[in-house]
Parts: sequence; C-alpha cells; structure tokens
Amino acid sequence: MSRGATALPAILRDAGLSALVAFGLFAVMIGLKTDAGPTSLVLTPRPWAVVLAVAAVFFGRLAMLLWRLWRPAGVPAPRRITAGFARAGRYIAPVVLAVALTLPLYAGRYWLDLGILVLTYVMLGWGLNIVVGLAGLLDLGYVAFYAVGAYSYALLAQDLGLGFWTCLPLAGILAACWGVMLGFPVLRLRGDYLAIVTLAFGEIIRVVILNWTTLTGGPNGISGIPRPTLFGLTFSAGGGPGSFADFFGIEPNLTQRVAFLYYVILGLALLTNWVSLRLRRLPLGRAWEALREDEIACRSLGINVTITKLTAFAMGAMFGGFAGAFFATRQAFISPESFTFIESAMVLAIVVLGGLGSQLGVAMAALIMIGGSEMFRELAEYRMLIFGLALVMMMVLRPRGLVSGRTPSVSLGERHEIAPDLVAQGRG
Repeated sequence: MSRGATALPAILRDAGLSALVAFGLFAVMIGLKTDAGPTSLVLTPRPWAVVLAVAAVFFGRLAMLLWRLWRPAGVPAPRRITAGFARAGRYIAPVVLAVALTLPLYAGRYWLDLGILVLTYVMLGWGLNIVVGLAGLLDLGYVAFYAVGAYSYALLAQDLGLGFWTCLPLAGILAACWGVMLGFPVLRLRGDYLAIVTLAFGEIIRVVILNWTTLTGGPNGISGIPRPTLFGLTFSAGGGPGSFADFFGIEPNLTQRVAFLYYVILGLALLTNWVSLRLRRLPLGRAWEALREDEIACRSLGINVTITKLTAFAMGAMFGGFAGAFFATRQAFISPESFTFIESAMVLAIVVLGGLGSQLGVAMAALIMIGGSEMFRELAEYRMLIFGLALVMMMVLRPRGLVSGRTPSVSLGERHEIAPDLVAQGRG
C-alpha cells in the first residue's frame, strides 16, 4: 500500500477536526446577525455563512495536507522559496522605492492618503523592529511612545509657538526619555513578564492622557495643531501671500499639501531605515542581536546588558515619537482614542509577519496589512474576518514571517574585507 493511501484517513480526520473547530467558532460569530427590531434586537440566522466558512476551512486544510504529502519532487520547499525571495529583496527594494518616490506624480488624493497611512505604519514597524526584531525585547506598549511624540508636538507647537521642524527632534527626544524610563523597571524581566509590564505602561500613558484634562484636553483631545511648512511656505488651500502656490506662481490645490505630507513621512521612514541599518553594523547593533539570542551568554562576553536594553528602548521610542509628531501634524487633531492597545498590536503584528529583523519584510507586511485592510473597507461586515483568516494562514504557512532569512550583521558590508584574509591564511 502506498504512503498516500496510508496517510489519507489521518489527513481526512485532521481536516474534519479543523472543520469541527471552525463550526464551534463560526456558528455564533457569523451564523447569527443582530438587526434592529421594533422594540428590541432581532437575531437573524445565516446558516449559509456558517456552511461556507466550515467548508473553506475543511477543504483548505485538506488541500494543504495533500500538498505536503504529494508535492512534486521538482517543486522547491517553502524554506527555499523564502530564501530565494530574500535574495530577490535586493531587486524588489529599489522598485518599491522608485514607486514610492514617484507616487504623487500620477496618483490621486485617495492613494496619497493611503500611502501616508502605510508609510506611517512602516516607520512604526521599523522603530519597533529595533526593540523586538534586533534586541528580542517583546514590547506591547509601543503606542505609548507614539502618543508621547504626538502630544509633545501638539503642546510645544501651541504653547510655545514652535514649528514642526523644531518640535520634531524634541518630540523624538522626549519619547526616547520615556523609553529609558520604561527600560529601567524591566531590566530583569524577559518573555511574558516583559510583555505584561510594557502593556501596562502603554495603558498608563493612555489613562494619564485621558484624565489630565488641564494639559492634554482629556477625552476632547487637542485641535488646531499647526501644519508643517517648506522653508516657511505654507500649503493653504486658498493660497495667498507666503504660500507655496503663491511663491511658485501656480494654482493652489489641497493635493499639494497632501503630497508634501507624503514626502515628509517618506523621508522620515527612509531615515528610520537608514539609521536602523547603520546601527546593525555597529557594535551596539551586534550587542542587541547577542542579547536577543542569549542574555546569559551576552553577559559572559562582557557586554553591558543594562546599557544594551536601555539603548534599544530609547532608539525604538525615538522613532515612535517621530511618527507620533507626524501623525499629530497630519491630522491637526489628536485624542486618546487614537492611541489604544490595538495600535500596538497592529504594529507588533506587522513586525512579526514581516519577519523579525527584516526591514523589507516589515515594509511588505505593512503594505499588505494596512493597504489590504483599506482595500476591503467596502466589505465592512466581513473585512475583519478576512483579515483574521489571512493572518492565521500566514502564521501556518510562514511562521517566521514573510522574509525570515537575512544576512547576519557581522557579514554585512565586510565580506569583501574579511574573506581575502581568511582565504590567504587557509592557503598558507
């Protein structure tokens, strides 16, 4: 009897159990719909939705198991596919960068707004990637630094009359200080305990913002936040003296301001990427990676674990503060509702799905998760269901992320210097 015929009953049993679990989850979640009746809510059964969901789970699991069993010999395994994808990143990244740089030349207002949103999460993902991907410190309160940067810019701009470009580094520095304040109490914590403390820190910041009404406005938030300027030129829709349109003699248009904001967040995101890549090549970046792999071995090598952890929190928080300052100037209004735990979970999901430590993977995950989620906005009733199923499938098929393999920091940019010496010694 062949191997496939022997394993077929086990495969069918596995797919049937998956379908049974799906039925238990979806029978109430999507099988019943609440509608407003004359006097109370009315439950409307939708058995067809449950049948479709259970059938999709059953046949999807069955197809995946059969593929693993009878995969043709010439088809590469998923790990080799991922490795090839990682090597192709050197060609994918320039194409993505070229599209990002030229997007305002041919895209409309909707696509520019979507690009700004995606780039904001790309920047947040790259900032959190320093803490989680490089240093291996699980941070569930990253939204706190996002909020600190946003409120720092709003308060400095309104109370002191400072401009965006002056407040931007100040917001990053203040967020980095809060990152150090978070780092001190959690120096001895790892794993789940570290995640719980950082989650609590994020909630503390949100509650303080919500209740300190004399400073932050409380639940009413802060409105009228100034917009950024280009060498003193404003981007008002009506134009006028001192505006960008008046200086260059062109017709004023609201799209000009949106395009300028797009290039601002693109520049900040590229700055985050460049600094992260440079830090990986420095001894500090290698110390982060050593800490991620084994903290005890890291201590035995003489690395100062305290400084290593604090710098990781500070650098990640600084870029979160930059993104928060941009968020405040883009929205011109901020409130505590914009800085909930779901934002931290979203950024962490981007980092994990993209691949820990992978810059390209984080960018692609942000594009897929944020851009894809916006594409399904018209399917408001099923959007989150599709989003959740996509995440589950991603974790099943690629548990280490989209781009799980990357070149070690030790060999980045140094292979051409080290290899000849090693070869000469070997020949000698």
